[in-house]
Amino acid sequence: MTQEAKETRPCVSRRAFLLAGGTAMSIVMVQGIPGLAGAALQRAEYPRQKIGSLSALKVDTPQYFLYPWKDVFSGCMLVKLGVTAGGGVGAKRDVVAFSTLCTHMGGPLQGTYNAQYKAIGPCPFHLTSFDLMKHGMVAAGQATESLPQVVLETRGDDIYAVGMMGLLYGYHSNLAPVQR
Repeated sequence: MTQEAKETRPCVSRRAFLLAGGTAMSIVMVQGIPGLAGAALQRAEYPRQKIGSLSALKVDTPQYFLYPWKDVFSGCMLVKLGVTAGGGVGAKRDVVAFSTLCTHMGGPLQGTYNAQYKAIGPCPFHLTSFDLMKHGMVAAGQATESLPQVVLETRGDDIYAVGMMGLLYGYHSNLAPVQR
């Protein structure tokens, strides 16, 4: 390249290019992309369902229920752990609820609660276990996603399921019932 060509072409350093690109992206994010303006502000509306009462729960004795639908993929477990847990409700924040289908391949976890470790599993398919004190995080096994946790609310002694954190196995959306 000749000296004359070097002097006439615009010279932008990598740093200047990246800074300019970051500024442009910030403007797009602040102003929004047409057609998607309210997409990030949508809120899923789950059914509100009474699933138990605080006074009826015994430590380490699970109760099973269906939520958010009444089908094979909606099996859940409510349990009082006796120790504080992530997402827990009640006086000790020790009452939690989770899906009973493994997130790896949908293996049945009902009946596999381990009171000693406050965990559910191992899954009979590939031996995944989930830590119920830590929002259903994978403790061991093949699964890569935490167990979906039921969002709970209490009113007096009553316990209500009001939402889900995580995608239930077998659904493309927790709020779209399975079509069979």
